Amino acid sequence: MAGRIPPAFIDDLLNRVDIVDLINGRIPLKKAGKDYQACCPFHDEKTPSFTVSRDKQFYHCFGCGVHGSAIGFLMDYDNMGFVEAIEELAQQAGIEVPREDDGKPQGPDPRPLYETLEKAARFYAWQLRQHPSAQQAIDYLKARGLSGEIASTFNIGYAPPGWDNLISQLGKDKGSLEQLKKVGLTAESESSDRCYDRMRERIIFPIRDHRGRTIGFGGRVLGDDKPKYLNSPETPVFHKGRELYGLYEARKALHHLKRLLVVEGYMDVVALAQYDIRYAVATLGTATTAEHLEKLFRTCPEVAFCFDGDRAGREAGWKALQTALPLMSEGREARFLFLPEGEDPDSMVREEGTEAFEERIRTATPLSNFLFDRLGEQVDMTSLDGRARLANLAKPMLSQLPQGVFREMMYHRLGEMVELAPAQLDESQKPRHRNRPRPSTKQAPPKPMTLMQRTIGLVLQHPEIIQEANLPTGWQNLNLPGADLLQELLEFLLSRPMLTPGALLERWRGRDEYRHLVKLHSQELTISAETVVPELRDCLIRLEKQSLEEELKQLLQKESQKSISDSERQRLNQLLRHGRE
Repeated sequence: MAGRIPPAFIDDLLNRVDIVDLINGRIPLKKAGKDYQACCPFHDEKTPSFTVSRDKQFYHCFGCGVHGSAIGFLMDYDNMGFVEAIEELAQQAGIEVPREDDGKPQGPDPRPLYETLEKAARFYAWQLRQHPSAQQAIDYLKARGLSGEIASTFNIGYAPPGWDNLISQLGKDKGSLEQLKKVGLTAESESSDRCYDRMRERIIFPIRDHRGRTIGFGGRVLGDDKPKYLNSPETPVFHKGRELYGLYEARKALHHLKRLLVVEGYMDVVALAQYDIRYAVATLGTATTAEHLEKLFRTCPEVAFCFDGDRAGREAGWKALQTALPLMSEGREARFLFLPEGEDPDSMVREEGTEAFEERIRTATPLSNFLFDRLGEQVDMTSLDGRARLANLAKPMLSQLPQGVFREMMYHRLGEMVELAPAQLDESQKPRHRNRPRPSTKQAPPKPMTLMQRTIGLVLQHPEIIQEANLPTGWQNLNLPGADLLQELLEFLLSRPMLTPGALLERWRGRDEYRHLVKLHSQELTISAETVVPELRDCLIRLEKQSLEEELKQLLQKESQKSISDSERQRLNQLLRHGRE
């Protein structure tokens, strides 16, 4: 449903969830003092530096710096969005996510659509088991080498012959018929107003989203009907340009995916899974889109495209490369695998087996080689004219690459091929102003924490200490960076006394101060539990002193300029007496 998730619900949800149990379900943790440790799942390391705190409900890696709450972990590890992560935690806790009416128009509730699609998926799966004509579908699947286990994993079903099998089961009233129409499972006859089942006499492949919800279907015909493959139309919950068949199943089979293989059809995905290659996905009758690629790269750092080796396959690969170029930021890798002509992943893996096919994937052509090889075929590299033409062909493509090491290396490679310096090829690297001083490459030593930063760090790491009575308040008029933030933190914690550090930080997610707060939370303060309260009190007293000194300085300046009022003079005398005491 549309609407904002109440912040108080997120607080309560994080209090219900134990981050240690959540992470331990994905990465084995070992007890290390009062905390838990593991090798970091976000970078390669041999010595564990990834720490999870049950007290703080927070994780932090001292190696690569990743950190966050249970919500942040699902976003980082399971590649979920913020709302998706909240919904996942709520589902695990067995509670419904409430929504606030923020005054904006609310869209229709999609839950009835998901329910209809799930009922249809169960109907098709049951038809594969019990319908009299299902043997033809079963024989086909067995001939393709599929086991019952894999068919069950992908929830493969069967749409029997006939015009109203699904309608007779799920469309018994006007409302349910309308739902079937909205999710694209029925169509209307052009010659009459009668509805009929869209999927008939086909093997059915349910398409699932990241949460495992059925959002659409693909159907492969068993007879000679056309088209051979039929997909659900666009609906409020299904968009072909965003979704990928098999991605949910891949993430479920392999929690930490290192690579995803993009193939062309449902049967390729399922057949590869049968041979224990569980990281294949397929687009849904469309070319790979930028949205597809963003989803893939959020899931893992390497994407391999698999195409037929014929001309059409290579053209499809070239289009995929052009789509990928603007998305090739640091740490991402794209490869291109072209199979022998007449072969597809299904036939190849059955012919040569898992190990040989995976070797093809591992040694697939890198994006850089594919790009330069393809462009090199169009020019005569033995002539100056040919090399100049290569530069002109390559420059517009390389300019789409994000700034970073990969872009620099691609320009360096082009420079070697055309015998020019990379700076002469990359327009973005050409200086716009002469005699501009070059920035220093020396890294400045880390700055020590300021008094304000240490105070905020204490509050973040030990929010329970705010319940101590009689904390100094004279610092609150201090005109220093961070003073407003510190006051906001203290006031908020007084109203929400039971928050863990992880839940507290989530309240600032999306705000400019969030990254600064996370950094302060993660810094080592080297302080014992017994001295936390005295330390905070001392910090606030010192801030109060700074505030008084600043006020005195301003009043003395006004007095020297003879612009001081009577009330300000009284305050000045009060501060001067206070300083002598």
